[in-house]
Amino acid sequence: MLIITTEQIPGQKIDQALGLVKGSTIRARHIGKDILAGLRNIVGGEIEEYTQMLNQVRKEAITRMVREAEELNADAIIGVRFTSAQTMAGAAEILVYGTAVKLSK
Repeated sequence: MLIITTEQIPGQKIDQALGLVKGSTIRARHIGKDILAGLRNIVGGEIEEYTQMLNQVRKEAITRMVREAEELNADAIIGVRFTSAQTMAGAAEILVYGTAVKLSK
């Protein structure tokens, strides 16, 4: 499944727009990781625990979006965007969305 942030695919013709597809997940912070992150915050630098967690969450959201596109028999997803929102203290939703399309053969 081709996943692209642009509205067009170079060298390809979009035959049909199948509709919006999305994937999301909500994750809460882990107290042990918060302690390590707090220590890193004092000395500065990347908070690797959160970087790893967010990478996993984005992958999970993409997997869910692709599953929706596959159910529509899509060839690609165009115009892909990510967004996030805090749902409660210590928890956030990651949402990825785009347009499922069929490509000309």
